[in-house]
Amino acid sequence: MSSEHRIVVLGAGYTGMLAAVRLARRTRRVGGRVVLVNPSGRFTERLRMHQVAAGQELADHRIPELLAGSGVEFVQGWATGIDPEARTVTVDAGRVLEYDTLVYALGSSTDTSTVPGVDEYAVTLNDPRAAREFGARLSVLAGAGGAVTVCGGGLTGVEAAAEIAEAHPGLEVTLVCRDVPGAMMGEAARAYLHRALDRLGVTVRTGVTVTKVLTDTVELAGGELLPSGLTLWTAGVRVPQLAVESGIATDARGLVVVDAGLRSVSHPEIYAIGDAAAVRQAWGPVHGTCQSGMPTAQYVADAVALRLRGKQAKPFRFGYFHQPVSIGRRDAVIQFTHADDSPRRWYLKGAWAVRYKEAVSGSPVKLYRLSKRMNVSATLSRGGRATRRPAAPTH
Repeated sequence: MSSEHRIVVLGAGYTGMLAAVRLARRTRRVGGRVVLVNPSGRFTERLRMHQVAAGQELADHRIPELLAGSGVEFVQGWATGIDPEARTVTVDAGRVLEYDTLVYALGSSTDTSTVPGVDEYAVTLNDPRAAREFGARLSVLAGAGGAVTVCGGGLTGVEAAAEIAEAHPGLEVTLVCRDVPGAMMGEAARAYLHRALDRLGVTVRTGVTVTKVLTDTVELAGGELLPSGLTLWTAGVRVPQLAVESGIATDARGLVVVDAGLRSVSHPEIYAIGDAAAVRQAWGPVHGTCQSGMPTAQYVADAVALRLRGKQAKPFRFGYFHQPVSIGRRDAVIQFTHADDSPRRWYLKGAWAVRYKEAVSGSPVKLYRLSKRMNVSATLSRGGRATRRPAAPTH
């Protein structure tokens, strides 16, 4: 092995940023050289994108500034190809980066391909610029007493609907979803969430399916048309197809299939983290969230550093701890959970929950800065007894 070990991290979302900074620090003395590739030079706080959609301005975090002093080289551009046999990554169909270890952290985005008209007429939180333009148009629409439809009853849709309704009381905000909002929560926390949405004036339509999005309406199954001057789409998830196109083993959704050490089962020099990885624990599959993604980044950085020292990391262990949900700027609810994300009896609401949620949303950027100087844990729970036995192999 040469004295220099080339590590390329693809994607500078929550997981890729932490992986790159922590890798640089943990491998510096054993020849690690880390390159981070991302299309944009701006770090997107995905946990706060519903605030942007409501018309709020966020801090402008630039990736080079966040990386300053870490030793990570930043390459701005799209990763357009991976050659696992040659161990190279092509950026913008031109520059070629060689790697000894690749960390695949390309994440996920909202799927706009499943319902006609979504891609053309709805806005998602995938693109910060589009979300910002959406927020700017809300004031005009509110002045005219217009209607906004948020499609998708997951936590992103709930937070967006609440944020919009609070910031623009002149709007008629409708949340359209198949299941009840907060379905994964315990009964008490879910009831609190529903009362808060009602207080903000959000109309919740459950048990319905959107069949088409048009210029100024949303069509439901059965033919009902909802007036909608602006439509926000938060339902469904898709991942980039780069791993599939590159011949890396993936599951039916395009997630990289990994072993207990988060290494690709087809190419062990490739690690996958966050939303890009099909990670399993003994209790079942890990679903993509910042809460689960950050620990995968921490684990992989430490595992690569151990491997370069001739040691082997123990299997990855993770358990969920909470479901933090903001309900506008002045209210929130935190459902505490078991390792498998099922609800515990305990939850937090009101002012203390607001402080808790803000601490969670603001923690990644603080973690990156601290990680340049010391080892800081991003893991709230390793799952306890629920993860002590290994997960069943993925077939």
